[in-house]
Amino acid sequence: MMAVYFDHRIDAPDSRGDAVLISWHSSVCVLAVGSVNTSTGGSVDLYLQQGEHVELCHVERGFSPSLLQWHPTKPLLAVGWETGETLLLSHPSGENTTLPANTHNSCITVLEWSSNGSRLVTGDQAGVMAVWRVDARGKLQGSPLIKHDYGKPLTCCIFRSAAPAEDVAMLARAAVSGDETALDMFNWKKSTKGAGFALGSQEGLSFYISTIDGNVFSVDEQARSVALLSVDSAVQKMWFSKRRSVLAVVTDSLLLSQFSVGPEGFVHEISKVKLSGRGGQHTDIVWTEDGLLLTASGEQHIRLWDVELDDHYALSLEESLGFEKGEMLNCVSFCTFKRVLAAGTSRGRVALWHMVTVNDQKGDTKTQWKLQTPVEVEGHITQLQWGSSSHLLAVCGSSCVLILSEHVMCSHYSQQMAAVQLSPTQLSLSNFNTNTHITFHTDTHIKAVQVTKDMVTVWNGKYITVYEPSEQTLHSTGSFQCESPALAVHEENIYTVEPNRVQIRTPQGTVKQLLVFSEAEGNPTLLCVCGSYLAVGTDASHVRVFDLTRREAKPVGVTKNLAELIPDLGALRSVKCNASGNQLSVLITQVNGRPDNKVYFYDIELDTLTYFDFFTGRPASSLTQLEDRMQCEVELSARCPVSQFWDENEPRLFVCETVPVTSDLHSSSQSQAEKEDVTVVTFFVTQEHGLLLQDWQPKPATLLSLLALDTPYYYYICKMGENGEQSEVISTPTQVSSSPQMVVRRALRDFAGLESCEKPTRDAMLNFSFYLTIGDMDEAFKAIKLIKSEAVWENMARMCVKSRRLDVARVCLGNMGNARAARALRDAEKEPEVEAQVAVLATQLGMLEDAERLYKSCGRFDLLNKFYRAAGQWQQAIETAETHDRIHLRTTYYSYAKHLEAMGDKSLALQYYEKSDTHRFEVPRMLMEDNVSLELYINKMKDKDLYKWWGHYLESQSDMEAALNYYDLAQDYLSQVRVHCYLGNIHKASLIANETGNRAASYHVARQYEGQDEINQSVHFYTRAQAYNNAIRLCKENNLDEQLMNLALLSNPEDMMDTAMYYEEKGTHMDRAVMLYHKAGHVSKALELAFATEQFGALQLIAEDLNETSDPALLARCSDFFIKHAQYQKAVELLVAAKKYNEALQLCLDQSLTITDDLAESLTVPRDSAHLSETVRKELLEKIADCCMRQGNYHLATKKYTQAGNKIKAMRALLKSGDTEKIVFFAGVSRQKEIYVMAGNYLQSLDWRNDAEIMKNIIGFYTKGRALDLLAGFYEACAEVEIDDYQNYEKAYGALTEACKCLSKMKGRSGDETDGRFLVLTHRLGLIKKFIQAQRMHEEDPGEAVRLCESLLEEKDLDPAVRVGDVYGFLVEYYCQQGNFQQAWSKLEDLRSARPSVNLSLYVSQSSLQALQNAAGIRLPYGHTTNTHTGEDDEEVEEDEDINH
Repeated sequence: MMAVYFDHRIDAPDSRGDAVLISWHSSVCVLAVGSVNTSTGGSVDLYLQQGEHVELCHVERGFSPSLLQWHPTKPLLAVGWETGETLLLSHPSGENTTLPANTHNSCITVLEWSSNGSRLVTGDQAGVMAVWRVDARGKLQGSPLIKHDYGKPLTCCIFRSAAPAEDVAMLARAAVSGDETALDMFNWKKSTKGAGFALGSQEGLSFYISTIDGNVFSVDEQARSVALLSVDSAVQKMWFSKRRSVLAVVTDSLLLSQFSVGPEGFVHEISKVKLSGRGGQHTDIVWTEDGLLLTASGEQHIRLWDVELDDHYALSLEESLGFEKGEMLNCVSFCTFKRVLAAGTSRGRVALWHMVTVNDQKGDTKTQWKLQTPVEVEGHITQLQWGSSSHLLAVCGSSCVLILSEHVMCSHYSQQMAAVQLSPTQLSLSNFNTNTHITFHTDTHIKAVQVTKDMVTVWNGKYITVYEPSEQTLHSTGSFQCESPALAVHEENIYTVEPNRVQIRTPQGTVKQLLVFSEAEGNPTLLCVCGSYLAVGTDASHVRVFDLTRREAKPVGVTKNLAELIPDLGALRSVKCNASGNQLSVLITQVNGRPDNKVYFYDIELDTLTYFDFFTGRPASSLTQLEDRMQCEVELSARCPVSQFWDENEPRLFVCETVPVTSDLHSSSQSQAEKEDVTVVTFFVTQEHGLLLQDWQPKPATLLSLLALDTPYYYYICKMGENGEQSEVISTPTQVSSSPQMVVRRALRDFAGLESCEKPTRDAMLNFSFYLTIGDMDEAFKAIKLIKSEAVWENMARMCVKSRRLDVARVCLGNMGNARAARALRDAEKEPEVEAQVAVLATQLGMLEDAERLYKSCGRFDLLNKFYRAAGQWQQAIETAETHDRIHLRTTYYSYAKHLEAMGDKSLALQYYEKSDTHRFEVPRMLMEDNVSLELYINKMKDKDLYKWWGHYLESQSDMEAALNYYDLAQDYLSQVRVHCYLGNIHKASLIANETGNRAASYHVARQYEGQDEINQSVHFYTRAQAYNNAIRLCKENNLDEQLMNLALLSNPEDMMDTAMYYEEKGTHMDRAVMLYHKAGHVSKALELAFATEQFGALQLIAEDLNETSDPALLARCSDFFIKHAQYQKAVELLVAAKKYNEALQLCLDQSLTITDDLAESLTVPRDSAHLSETVRKELLEKIADCCMRQGNYHLATKKYTQAGNKIKAMRALLKSGDTEKIVFFAGVSRQKEIYVMAGNYLQSLDWRNDAEIMKNIIGFYTKGRALDLLAGFYEACAEVEIDDYQNYEKAYGALTEACKCLSKMKGRSGDETDGRFLVLTHRLGLIKKFIQAQRMHEEDPGEAVRLCESLLEEKDLDPAVRVGDVYGFLVEYYCQQGNFQQAWSKLEDLRSARPSVNLSLYVSQSSLQALQNAAGIRLPYGHTTNTHTGEDDEEVEEDEDINH
């Protein structure tokens, strides 16, 4: 909940004057104020918490007070005056004791108490220092213990704390001797009286004191003073760290020096630094207990220096929170308990920063300062001080002194009404039934508020006022005095408390019933109404519930002492009951004062207690599944509940807010709900199933805290800044104004999309949520089967992950409309493990942790690896691949390397490229821009492939020597040989080839020797390279027949055949030829040659390889013979003779044989052939035609397509031939619409403008083909030609008329596009007709012709129909003929302005132009006109060409 500061102006006497000094007592709520009146002198007054003046405690002098300092524990004030007088003022008696008058004679500048108040140090402007002893009763012990004159004005004094080991002993002795303050420090229940028990708070009697010249002196317990150190200028503040034994000194020039203090009192300087900011006497400097230095010097920043961490930063104001630009910060104060820094500004605002400690991702602790909304006061603020046990803030302004007390802003929700406090006297009221909200102002401070649908009850600490809403206003119906610390309202009853009883009052304050508690049961301190039940908690930890449904409240059960059930119970923090009154939820404070991490549930009917422990994340007992319990322990552990609510109507539903236990749970400057990382946790609480965790979710960042739970909504309080600044409203009683709504609703998880549902649907959803929580899927499914909400089905699908019910999940995904998830689940069905299928479902639903756990449980580490990679969890992916998924290890390494490269981490990417064994390609690619790094990497790796790659790169850079070196390292003999040959060192290349026997290197050397005609060397290296065909070729070319036979036998059958043919052609060594034919498998040829040469021995060998299946007849293999010997034409003829038409045609295609007319006829099968069916015959004809098309024989292709019955393809072939006469003939005899249209389109590409026969054929073909739209387009083209080329508008009119006729025939068949085109043509016809009329009326009625032309020029879309130049030209010609050259010139200028680059000679005759120039006396640029004419002519020719093509 938010906090607000109540401001109390001190009740100062009229004669007080201006306040110059303020000082709070550290524990008692009393403020000392020193004032100066120019006429009467100075005075010191004491004021209580709400500004009440303590009449007895008034001291007045004729001079001004200079210093005020309270005793650390007793209500005793030391007052120093400007004359040197010092007195001790006691509260509340007003007794004062004056120190001996001869001690100080100048202004008091030092007043300092020891930590427990047994010593008082005084010092003055003259340099006199005195130490006084004060007894346990606060009485001054006579003369000073020591008096020392330093000769220089004293500026600052601090006591040095004793060692921590002495602290407990001294505090214990003080407690035993009867010191109540010491006893209170051991008692947590009285911790409000002081700072509480803390080590290191004992008294030290040695101190440090400084002078204006920068000297610091040390005074020990025996009051001996010794010089300690010296700085450059006057010391303004000092601070001592007892943990580090370091003395820090700040001068008025803002020079910070730190000195280490040794055990013997010697010091040495640790550091010296100049602080930022303006120094001087007006700089306000504050040290905190933790060593944080705060400075305010009239700038726009507060500067902070952390001495412990040696860190510094600045805090500035934000205009968005209500501060003004240029606002200066004058003074500063820090409250250690609240961890709040307050600063006063020059514009009368108090800026408050809350100190928050957070942990970053690395686990380091960081401090953040959050600026709050300012507190407005009057005038210029000069001083601020925190103090008292209530941690009040005193503000000293130019006009008054205010006491600011923090109050947690109250709020309440009930029956769709919500109230949130905005300021001390302002409430925001929201009615969710009528969806209205108003701002309500009262004339008193608001300390508690309760609302019902008909009543708003406000308590200011003394009075309760009741208001009733009426439309947009509120009016008071009653007010009565009541100092009850607890307040509750139900219907027309108001519940207040007093010792040992609860009062039930009417709205007018009349007590109509008392609910009495015994002394043992304690005093009621906590009241809460839920539904029709009242829960009461007492200061003795007793609880009881009352039924409010009857006229009088009746108790439910007995009063229960929770201390008997809960160990270490210190006090009750919060007590709430559910809507049926049978369950109580309790938050407690432990005996040690710390809030308990548990939320307790007490069942009134069963008299049982259970709890949920947010420290461990576990309930006392649970039916939750193991997986849920593990996740719950992770998500909800190490937390503490800070607020709790039951549903307004559903008795099973409970919600609470939790914060991490690391948060400062004792901080009152900021409520728990305001802290970061707040989690809202919802439970179902039943007698049958106990405590069931239903949901948990983070509190939305834009919202402040949870206000209530009323199904189907959570109700949250908004942050003030989220809805804009609250406008200033004059604080008049019961004033109402509009304001941003401070309460918003957020639907429960299962009610998303069903917020406005009826009660049966809401009950069904609650049952659904309950059954999901207990894991009863069937009952949950029954509860929502008629509800259509994606959010509900999604929750059901999520539960299917827990229960592994994939059959239900498919239904849920279908109702959700999540096609992607359904497809993924269907694809996952191929996985044999059910867990793997469920993991896919979990992934699609965003349940990534569940998916990870499922993959692990079923051992599908390959899918887990893929999951990690997709989620960007690379370290987990690599660990999984290394330990469980080795088969995808390299893939994982490679993917991670690509990711690292994309992120710019090339060094790490390089390592993973190496691990994935892709570095030979990827690393050179990645480091290509950094050659130095790449070369170093290659030399380091010593990898042959990388050496080879780098050698290629160096060779491309013409660095042959370095390239050879790397080729040698890579053992790349071919590259070495290639480079040596390039360099002309073929001998070295030969040696490498011979030594290594590398085939590629030998082949390269052989090619080089062949180029140099060294045949023997070339044959040798070809043989080593096993390139026998090249060796055979050289042997044949150079008649090396002896080597030829051996090479042929080593080679392949093709080379054997080639060699055999060589021997056969030479007519020598026929035995070798026959052997080679036989070895090559050419048995028929071997037989033929063997018979021809009568080599019967060879014949016998060949005959042994023949059998019945392989020797039917030589004719069957003749075609193969011709094919092998490149006699393709003859082979085709033989295939045709053998009726193998498809093989023959395929051979023609493979060998690109030209299909002649004779060949085509021979391939054409007669209609009545028995070898092929009609369908296959037509397919063969189309293949022949296709082949003819590829070869460009379009006429033959047309013939074959026609024979196959495909006239469309025949027409296309004919169109490619460009034979217009045959195209026209074929279209005439085909009688097909498509062919007519194709012929018409083709003829349009010809010069139809100059050939009437072509134009006639176009019109005829389009007409026969019923292509009326194309015919209309052709007529339009004709009209454009008549206008552009011949200016013949009458012919153009006739052509467009024909186009309109065509389109009119198409109306109703082609839709709106044709109708629109028809309207455009009709409009164009009207314009052309008007122009034709003007031309015809030129002789008979010139005036009417001119009028028609003028009207045409006014047409916006004239140009597509009638050229503007023609109309202007007509007018110019007319005016020239009439001798009206001025009017003609005007029209000519109009034409030139309308068409700046127009060629005038196209529209106006040369004679008229000449006459016009002579009459006007202005010479038109004749050359420009000629050039323009030429340019336009060229442009028009290009347009004609574009149209033709």
